[in-house]
Amino acid sequence: METTPGIWDLEEFERAAGTAVEQLSEYVARSQRGEGPAVNRAPLDEVEQALDVRRTLREGGLDAHRFGDFLAAYLERTTRLHHPGSMAHQVPAPDMPSALADLVHGAINNPMAIQEMGAAALAIERAVVEWMLEKVGWQMPESDGVLTHGGSLANLTAMLAARARAVPSAWADGVPNDLAVLAPASAHYSVARSVAIAGLGQAAFIPIETDDLERIRPEKLEETLQRAIDSGRRPIALVADACATGTGLYDDLQAIAAFCREHDLWLHVDGAHGASALLSPRHRHLLDGIEQADSVVWDAHKMLRTSALCASVLVRRARDLPGAFQQEASYLFYEVDASPDIIDRAIECTKAPLGVKLFLNLAWRGEAGLGDYVADTYDRAMRFHDIIAARPGFECPYRPESNILCFRYGVDSQLQLEIRERLIESGEFHLSSVELGGNRYLRIVVMSPATDDAAVERLLDAIQRVAA
Repeated sequence: METTPGIWDLEEFERAAGTAVEQLSEYVARSQRGEGPAVNRAPLDEVEQALDVRRTLREGGLDAHRFGDFLAAYLERTTRLHHPGSMAHQVPAPDMPSALADLVHGAINNPMAIQEMGAAALAIERAVVEWMLEKVGWQMPESDGVLTHGGSLANLTAMLAARARAVPSAWADGVPNDLAVLAPASAHYSVARSVAIAGLGQAAFIPIETDDLERIRPEKLEETLQRAIDSGRRPIALVADACATGTGLYDDLQAIAAFCREHDLWLHVDGAHGASALLSPRHRHLLDGIEQADSVVWDAHKMLRTSALCASVLVRRARDLPGAFQQEASYLFYEVDASPDIIDRAIECTKAPLGVKLFLNLAWRGEAGLGDYVADTYDRAMRFHDIIAARPGFECPYRPESNILCFRYGVDSQLQLEIRERLIESGEFHLSSVELGGNRYLRIVVMSPATDDAAVERLLDAIQRVAA
């Protein structure tokens, strides 16, 4: 029987989806047990050959029957975030409800920046944003926000909003060449990139003096501001970390906010990773003062266990968000009063229903459940610090404030890099690395619920083996 091109064969979909669910369930189970490598960095040409990528994408031929073999080969060559040895990056082992949201969106494909394209998803995003605003200490409609495809776009949106507040004519007339943004050099690279993309130029990024652990020194802010002014710059915003990407340490938001109020500076808090501590009663004090910010970035695809991507940019004054953009498109923007569309406050036009992933995690686990996860990862990082510091030959430069912990074996910086490379080659453990005060340290991020004390003891044993 001849079928119309593009019409789904629903029996084929059900067979393929059933295969996917079965294999993914086994994959997660084995990963949580520590089976298979934590990280896979096989040469790309070998991976392409094993997956038969080049021939298949040109000739086709994959079907529900062959899909199982392809998926098995694909999963075998992935990095296992559920694995107890996965400790390298700020990417979670996503929770099951979030995975279901990705499946639903993959089938129905409802972009939702305008209501008529995805009313259900838009209603959920508005509720999710309202909830995040309340956690920060703000309320709709005085405050507002939008979900974005990642923290980099969220940081860029915040910088555009700060620019619009300082120079409303910049969108039409271009950016004056004297603007500046104050931020620690250790800020996430997307901050400096956003300053450049916003037209201020790299020279407009003015580094703030930090301590040896890369936390902003509030007592030096006046000096930094004056240095920028003396160089002919007009600072429009200051960026603080909550928490820093490299160390997981929090800036003193109370002191920084007081300085910004005194000098009428837009305060942007990059809470992409650490703002989730707002959900833990024992840790939310780390964010005291965040309610005084002008904008906040908060990623759900870090500590709220959603799959990538799901980030938010939140603003204390609702008008600042649409003020960042000006656009005309008669096929999208209609002269309708009180439109519920959010396309006027986001960089993306075709925007995925990002809020559904976070909503399902919250609906399934509850706010307290996600808060317990945050607290547990922070507590484990502190416990791991004590285990590492007690092992002869190991050193930790600070006690962790979050689930990010730096340490080293010996004092040779090159040795730390070699240890990391050897561990990744073995596949048993996945670590990252960072420079602090000119010295190289190993870095772990406690994300997988399967990473326990025994896994850290095995990690230290492995480090001593490869270092020898």
